[in-house]
Amino acid sequence: MKILVTGAAGFIGFYAASWLARRGEEVVGLDCVNDYYDPALKYARLAEAGIGGGAEEFGKIVESRTCANYRFVRLNIEDHEELDRLFEREKFSAVCHLAAQAGVRYSLTNPRAYVEANLAGFLNILEAVRRNGIMNLCYASSSSVYGLNTRQPFSTGDPVDHPVSLYAASKKANELMAHAYSHLYGIPATGLRFFTVYGPWGRPDMAYFLFTKAVLEDRPITINNFGNMKRDFTYIDDIVEGIIRVIDKPAQAEPGWEAENPDPASSSAPWKVYNIGRGSPVGLMDLVEAVETETGKTAQKILKPMPAGDVHTTWADTRDLEKDFGYKPRIDIKTGIGNFVRWYRKFYG
Repeated sequence: MKILVTGAAGFIGFYAASWLARRGEEVVGLDCVNDYYDPALKYARLAEAGIGGGAEEFGKIVESRTCANYRFVRLNIEDHEELDRLFEREKFSAVCHLAAQAGVRYSLTNPRAYVEANLAGFLNILEAVRRNGIMNLCYASSSSVYGLNTRQPFSTGDPVDHPVSLYAASKKANELMAHAYSHLYGIPATGLRFFTVYGPWGRPDMAYFLFTKAVLEDRPITINNFGNMKRDFTYIDDIVEGIIRVIDKPAQAEPGWEAENPDPASSSAPWKVYNIGRGSPVGLMDLVEAVETETGKTAQKILKPMPAGDVHTTWADTRDLEKDFGYKPRIDIKTGIGNFVRWYRKFYG
């Protein structure tokens, strides 16, 4: 396959593009390399994948020095004209769309960034896929779409109509937009609701990253909701294996789908939504303990109330993923945090 991976300088996109290229697929990675967090980390990921000089220039195709079938281009998905030219030139057979404006709390202060990247940018991807006849699209959604739902574990059969952040609303909108295009144009589209992804090369705005950095620097850490929170932490390798299995098996229409009793996760169109999570929520204080164990240091803890836009617990029901792909994430928090802390110490010295 010839696959476009958007968000290729981001955490998940970096891994997905690298794994696919190593497997032998022809991969083009795309990213705008914005400054939501330190661009130096994004360029370091690209360098790890063999993408060096020229990656900072918009529109320039840069070939990997270490993988002959991987190329990268810095491009903004909001720029539909440049995006269209890329699609027309490259003739992709599949698209793995992972580019997005991430972060729940950032959406409280920078809402327009989510409209531009997650709504307008996603529309540009859908239009490019439609115009170029691409019949294989997978894209990132989020566990955030479950919002006010407190039924555990979160099932793709649950309604997700009560988001508590604009970020969550934008991800739900992506699922709806993809369904419309799947229904109208027969485009196989699979949405993946990721649950708290972590691991080496991860995002520095995430709790495990912030905790590790602060503990190693002997600074206090802020623990929200007084530590009474749980997250279904899912290791990056498990996430990427799920992505690749989805790319290898595009969505199909669900036989027997009933319009009078509609399943929210499937359709009469070739459209599906899956949870990708470990299926085992970890308490926030247990995460802190794992970081303390791996660093050999005790955290100085500052307890604070629940911030706006956040939820108490996330927990993935992965039965659909297991049924359709024979796959379930398996790496536990102790192993994953150990791998992360070792990477952090090596990368940051």
